[in-house]
Amino acid sequence: MKNINECRRWIETHTDIVIDLVRMYLGVGLFVKGLYFMMHQGELARLLEGADNVAFAQGAVAHYVIPVHLVGGLLLAMGLLTRLAALAQIPILLGAIFYYWLPGVLFIEQRQNLEFSALVLFLLTLIFVYGSGRFSVDYLITKKESRQPQAHSPA
Repeated sequence: MKNINECRRWIETHTDIVIDLVRMYLGVGLFVKGLYFMMHQGELARLLEGADNVAFAQGAVAHYVIPVHLVGGLLLAMGLLTRLAALAQIPILLGAIFYYWLPGVLFIEQRQNLEFSALVLFLLTLIFVYGSGRFSVDYLITKKESRQPQAHSPA
């Protein structure tokens, strides 16, 4: 019990590190998902087949999902343009939840995918609100900007 309380105290005092680790994990996971969809485009097409929309819309979705997962995942993992990268992912997860997984919620297999997609959406929303932590490129950039002496005009 003593070790659990020590871990809990450490997490409470290092919340930014925990959020950074979640951000990095999400970034790598979304990047890998983008690679998977790129290498298995038939799988993405199969997911979009059930949609009652035209082929143009399916192509547009495919051309949005893959680059956003790849680029956005890398940006999240590095912590560069973190809020923008998380924001770009949110419509994909909303579409997956409400348009694809929710209609088939009565089936166990699809329900697990719904719950996982909802968890990723929730974590992306937290990252969007919180932003980058100490271990991000954004932090390094803003830290350098705040240290640069600013020229003051004589008044």
